[in-house]
Order: sequence, then C-alpha cells, then structure tokens
Amino acid sequence: MAASVWQQSMAWGVVAFLCQWEWLGCEAVRTLASGGSMKLEEAHLPGAFHSVSAHETLRSAADSEFRSTSNRGDLRGCGNGNPVDDCWRCNPNWTKDRQQLADCALGFGKNAIGGKNGRVYVVTDDGDDDVVNPKEGTLRYGVIQVEPLWIVFSRNMNIKLKQELIMNSYKSLDGRGYNVHIAGGACLTLQHVSNIIIHNIHIHDCKVTGPAHVRSSPSHYGSRGKTDGDGINIFGSHDIWVDHCYFSNCADGLVDVIQGSTDVTISNNYFENHDKVMLLGAHPKDSIDKGMRVTVAFNHFGANLIERMPRCRQGTFHIVNNNYQGWGMYAIGGSENPIINSEGNRFFAPDSKVKKQVTKRIEDGGNKNEDSWNWRSSGDMFLNGAFFTESGDESTSTRFFAKATSFSARPAAMVQSMTNDAGPLAL
Repeated sequence: MAASVWQQSMAWGVVAFLCQWEWLGCEAVRTLASGGSMKLEEAHLPGAFHSVSAHETLRSAADSEFRSTSNRGDLRGCGNGNPVDDCWRCNPNWTKDRQQLADCALGFGKNAIGGKNGRVYVVTDDGDDDVVNPKEGTLRYGVIQVEPLWIVFSRNMNIKLKQELIMNSYKSLDGRGYNVHIAGGACLTLQHVSNIIIHNIHIHDCKVTGPAHVRSSPSHYGSRGKTDGDGINIFGSHDIWVDHCYFSNCADGLVDVIQGSTDVTISNNYFENHDKVMLLGAHPKDSIDKGMRVTVAFNHFGANLIERMPRCRQGTFHIVNNNYQGWGMYAIGGSENPIINSEGNRFFAPDSKVKKQVTKRIEDGGNKNEDSWNWRSSGDMFLNGAFFTESGDESTSTRFFAKATSFSARPAAMVQSMTNDAGPLAL
C-alpha cells in the first residue's frame, strides 16, 4: 500500500515537472474575447434538429478541415493531471461522441448530465430578433425546449441577446470546435432548472436588460423584470456544470449562484477584467442557502480582478486547484458561517503590502463568532507573500471539511499545468 501511494505521488510529480518546463506542449489555444477566431468552413445544415448519427455526418467535413488546419493534435492538454480534460480530450474521436463530456464532471455538480441521450440541436442563426416567439435555428429556440438537447453551433458566432436567455432543464451548450461568444447584450438565466452543462463559451460584456416579456418554454412566456447583468445567474437550480468558459466585464457578477441553488461545479474557466467575480449566496437572510454545495476547481483567476473569487454565504464550498494571478481586495471571502475548504490552490499575491491576505471575513450586518467559522487551507501554495487566515474548532473541523471535500485535490505544484488551458479551447 505504501509503495503504491509513493508511486502515485512520484507519477504526479513527474507530470507536474514536465508540464512546468514544457508548458507549450500542455497548452491548447485559448481564443479569448480579444483574440482572433478559428476559420472553419460551415457545413450545410438543412435543419436545426439532428440525430447523433446525422450530426456526425454533417460535421465530418468541418472536423476534417479543422484538424488539417491545426498543428495541435487531439492529445494536447491530455495527461497533464487535470481529471476533467483527461476524461475526454484523450479520446482522439471526441467529435464523434460529444456527449461523453457529460461523464466527465466532478465535484458537487458531478451528476449534471445536461442533454445527454437527447437529440442534437444545431444553432445555425446567431440572431435574437423575437424573444417571445424565437425562430427555429436560434439559440433561444433550442434552450427553451422541454426535451433534453445537446446544443452545438454550426460556425463561429457572436450572439447578442436582446433579453435574458432563460434555459430549460436538461440542456448542454457545447461550443467546442467554434469560437462562440454571448456578448454585448443580455446573458444567461438558469432559474428553477436542473441538469445544465455550459461548455466552451465566451461570456462577456453582459448588460442590464428588461423589463420585457420573454419565453421560457414552448408553452409559456411571461413578464420579466430588469436583470442584474450577470454572465450566468443560477437561481434555485441544481446539478449545474460550467466548464471551460471565458468570463469578463459584465454589469454585475460573472457567475452568481443564489436562492437555494446547489450541487454546482464551476471548473476550468478563465476570469479577467472584473470587480465582483463570483457570488455564492446573495443575502444574509437566505437561510435556504445553508444547503448550498459548490465546487470551484481548475479555474484561472487572471488580470484585473478585484474580489469574490468566490464570496460565500452559509453553504459548503470546495475551492480546489485554482490558479490565482492576484486580486484587488481579496480572493476568497464570506459571511454567515460558510464552510470553506481551500485545497491545492496556487495564490500569487499582489505586490502591495496591504493586499497579501487571501481571505476576508465580510461584515454583513449580523456576523457573530467569526473565529468559529470553519475555513481551512490544505496543501495551498502561497507566493509573493500571500497568506490564508484559517478559523474553526479543530476538535470538530474534521467532519465539516469531510463534508466540504467533493473530490481529491491534486498537488498545488501541478496547478499551473492543469490550468494552462482554462477557458474555451481550440483543439
């Protein structure tokens, strides 16, 4: 047993060493909002709905050209210790089995299946002209359907939504293979739904919209108030997975998880250029959030971020194997006695002497006994003077942190290699 553990540790160490020195070999191209777009010939798409086999046929020409114009093979980024990526990117035929992705989630949102076993819906129209009666072929038409759908895109797109995109349950947004932006208008609302996967989408420059009438299902539309301008607002929902997306510069938060939402994983995303990044629990009196469970894993928190990476209330939070490039005020904050388990993260503090602390206990109008809150740092890497202020009763903390462990953390020395490909991928 001891030899096996030693061998596993040595194997992880070798992978980390190789990826640190040969990082170009571990890195896929991340096409961010400021970057260029991939050039793929658009396959002829006679309609929006396709069976999986028909969709494979339609995509074969585009997939072939994509591979021929990219010198980065299908295995790039595979084997770097990131368990999500290793699950599907090691498969050279992943384009023929896109729904395999649904088996790769981990953390508290690991049961999110999205549109697995459903039909493939192809977004062919980047317009959003009618939010009450959306046209077939648009993104809005697909996400409001009742049936499970695996939603893909026919080409590079910049989708400017007129009003918030209200998603129905059992949907996957799969932007792999194209450069898909939801930007410059409204963004995504997940309200009282379950089993959503959002993967490989650029979400940025989201605006406040409304009030307006907006359709939320084929049989219902209703009056909606003014939005906050979040990138993704997850409200009263469960079994949600947000992976390999890009977020920046929205009117309010980039990702908000509120109002009793739970079993959420936010992984492999790239965040930059924003103030209030991620809110997990919106209000001090929302006791429903005591049952909230969120995993934040393998994300890159990049340049010009100020706070809330994340900001937690009341629930249980596993913050694991993330790469923090810095922060303006603090990285991890909270109030109302959240359980925070920080494991295997890489924290690089700002140069300012007054901004070295990773954590912040936030005065929320009723905080009591902050020293008793269960906040733990385990195996984290602290650079440039960063430090984490722990709290809690050691005699009872073991059971609390067991509750807040959603999967086994990798060593912090591997974080740079495991997060090199954070954000949307161009495989």
